[in-house]
Amino acid sequence: MYAIVATGGKQYRVKEGETLRVEKLSADAGEKVELDNVLLIGEGGDIKIGAPYLDGAKVTAKVVANGRGDKVKIVKFRRRKHSRRTMGHRQSYTEIEITSIKA
Repeated sequence: MYAIVATGGKQYRVKEGETLRVEKLSADAGEKVELDNVLLIGEGGDIKIGAPYLDGAKVTAKVVANGRGDKVKIVKFRRRKHSRRTMGHRQSYTEIEITSIKA
C-alpha cells in the first residue's frame, strides 16, 4: 500500500517503513506525527483519489531526526561594474519514518 501526502508545500509518495526528508516540522526526535493531507491511497489496482484530500485518511510517521542540509552558495555578479554579492543558505529538514497508512 502506498499514499501520496502533501506537507511543506510538496507532495511525496510514501510506503510503510520508508524514511524520507520533508520540510521542517515542529516535532522533536522520537515523537509521532500525523499527516492528514492525503491526496491518494493505492494498493495494486485499487486506487482512491481525494478531491482534493481523502476524508478520514491519515499517515502516521515517527520523527527520526531534525537537521539542516548542505550549504548552498548564492553569488550575484555584475560584470564590469565592480559589483559582487555572496550569500549562503542551509535549509532545515525533518527526517521521518512512515509507520502506518490508514484509509
